[in-house]
Amino acid sequence: MAQRGGPAVLPDNPFQDPATLQPRPGPESAVLDAYNPFESGAPPPPYQAPSAAPPPLPVAGGPPPQPPRKASPTEPRNYGSYGTQVPGRGGGRGAAVGWAGPEAGAPGPALPSQASAAAATAELLKRQEELNRKAEELDRRERELQNAALGGAATRLNNWPPLPSFCPVKPCFYQDIPVEIPADFQKTVSTMYYLWMASTIALFLNFLSSLAWFCVEPSSGSGFGLSILWALLYTPCSFVCWYRPMYKAFRSDSSFNFFVFFFVFFAQNVMYVLQAIGIPNWGFSGWILSLIALRKNTAVAVMMMMVSLFFTAVAVLGIIMLKKIHSLYRRTGASFQKAQEEFAAGVFSNQAVRTAAANAAAGAATNAFRAP
Repeated sequence: MAQRGGPAVLPDNPFQDPATLQPRPGPESAVLDAYNPFESGAPPPPYQAPSAAPPPLPVAGGPPPQPPRKASPTEPRNYGSYGTQVPGRGGGRGAAVGWAGPEAGAPGPALPSQASAAAATAELLKRQEELNRKAEELDRRERELQNAALGGAATRLNNWPPLPSFCPVKPCFYQDIPVEIPADFQKTVSTMYYLWMASTIALFLNFLSSLAWFCVEPSSGSGFGLSILWALLYTPCSFVCWYRPMYKAFRSDSSFNFFVFFFVFFAQNVMYVLQAIGIPNWGFSGWILSLIALRKNTAVAVMMMMVSLFFTAVAVLGIIMLKKIHSLYRRTGASFQKAQEEFAAGVFSNQAVRTAAANAAAGAATNAFRAP
């Protein structure tokens, strides 16, 4: 026994040290304790490595455990903070424990909420670009209208019909659908413009088919002459009488121009139907005249049937567009009273009309004073 305050006294038999006599847990310690090297020359029992602890069970609902990745010789060791160290790489007791899942800093799979947020952001950007484009278009139209109101219309040259510069006849109208027509009605106005062009092409084809029929049947000279008249008369008159009023009605929301368009275009649709019917000697290569020509010449009859199909398509499209524009007109809040007011304002604002009225009033006053 060691005395209080003095140096420790070692025991006489080192094999009686309690630290060496303390049993070790496990089956390996029992085998080593039973082995006595002084009794026999048997070799010592082989060394058995301690069994590794079983892997932890995966948590329900969590990601499956991943095996640890072997570090390459050239990869630097992770000496970061306590929570970011990977076990087995630092090689010391200070390595973080309880690590599971992918390495720190590695990007994980995108969550559904992130994907939906990215899609919503892309949709917002697309809408923003569309709104910016519409705003630029509105600004351009506003500048155009301001220039026209301030007298800039004098510098705005007419561009329709598109004629070459060397032609002695100059354009008579200014037409720019993307600039002058509101965005909601641009498609309708463009469709009506294409309808006018289709009717013009149909009249030209009608002239060719009437010429072919006149070559086969010399007695149809009156129909051939009328086909020339219709082509020369309807082409400019239809543009001036119903297309331009429709264009100005949508451009300035004019009730008077709407009424002019409805009246003239209704009569034009009646003519489209008559053209498709094809009454003989009326100058139209419609269905009736095509069936008559089928007895004389098959090639001429086929040509006239193609023209009849063209006339029928134009008539159907004309009726559809008339109903569509009428429905648009009713939604704009226009009325016959408003059309009368616009007509009266337009008549009295005309300088020629005012001059004629002033001259008439002056003449009446002079005759009244001269009367006895």
